Amino acid sequence: MENQEQTETKVTSVSNPVPEQVVKTVKTVTPPVVGREPPQKVYQTKKAIFRTYQIVWYILGFIEVLLGFRIFLKMLAANPYSGFTNLIYSVTDPLALPFYGVFGVTVSEGSVLEWSTIVAGIVYLLISYGIVQLMQLVKPTNQSEVEQTVDTQ
Repeated sequence: MENQEQTETKVTSVSNPVPEQVVKTVKTVTPPVVGREPPQKVYQTKKAIFRTYQIVWYILGFIEVLLGFRIFLKMLAANPYSGFTNLIYSVTDPLALPFYGVFGVTVSEGSVLEWSTIVAGIVYLLISYGIVQLMQLVKPTNQSEVEQTVDTQ
């Protein structure tokens, strides 16, 4: 509940004829409701949730960049024995493996388009979005709310 303000009006008569009446207004503020979370705890909770959002999106971005490199290198028929290419294939194989066989592979003059890698990127995006939305259900917060309430305290 929000703090409610109660207004009392008191009228005082003055003998001076210029102001015939003086109106004095007194505001009475009720104390905050007992049982609310302390502001510091709310701050810490919102900060933790916002940081978790950032971590989820950062991990997704990292995975998407790796999968993008994989698609790009396969399309250009990069040498799989090159150090960088081998590293990218080794790191992204476990990420793309669950999606092998969903769609076929398009091969044209040595270039390969792995549709399964594209599907993997889309699925990881949807999973990340789902995680963030689930956290939003637990404790709704957004970046502007955090900036207004967290950064100003």
